[in-house]
Amino acid sequence: MITQQVRAGSVLDAEVLQVMAEVPRERFVPQAFRRLAFADTAVPLPGGQEMLTPQVAGRILQALAIGKADRILEIGTGSGFLTACLARLGAQVTSLEIRHELADAARRALHDTSSSNCEVLAQDAFAWQPPGTFDCIAVTGSLPLPDTHFQEWLAPGGRMFVVVGQPPAMEAWLLKREAHGAILGTSLFETCLPPLDHAPRPDSFTF
Repeated sequence: MITQQVRAGSVLDAEVLQVMAEVPRERFVPQAFRRLAFADTAVPLPGGQEMLTPQVAGRILQALAIGKADRILEIGTGSGFLTACLARLGAQVTSLEIRHELADAARRALHDTSSSNCEVLAQDAFAWQPPGTFDCIAVTGSLPLPDTHFQEWLAPGGRMFVVVGQPPAMEAWLLKREAHGAILGTSLFETCLPPLDHAPRPDSFTF
């Protein structure tokens, strides 16, 4: 997985590669799909959701450049695999998952893999009120339209990974909050992720 998929996706950060090799990905995959744990595919999850591919997960971790003291917010826990990787790279992870079934399964997998510096909250990110700001934010579902909602939760110097757009053309972005408050964006790569629940969407055309 690391050599053929993650490195092949231009993920070369040694610490990210080590963490992804250490976290047992198969422990986060539903039993029926364990054979696909290390495949370069979006593994199905309950509720019509899917895991990030190993390559996309690696690119998120590398782009955020997580430090040991960083406070991290993950929007969309999913299986919990990325949560475990974030927890090994940073100081504390708060992860929001709107689906209770996924949140419960992720908590069990995180507990079983000794990921203690993270919490999974069964919350809708668009209704949640954060207790403070974060150094890193990983948005694991796409936003059909650009939205500044989560940017307000970035601390000065903070970084956010987010995918914006609609199929088939979605773009991954790294957003950084400068010390004076301005947000700067860097386009990273093209990908395609399911949209976040309750994310603003374009008005549909009607006759």
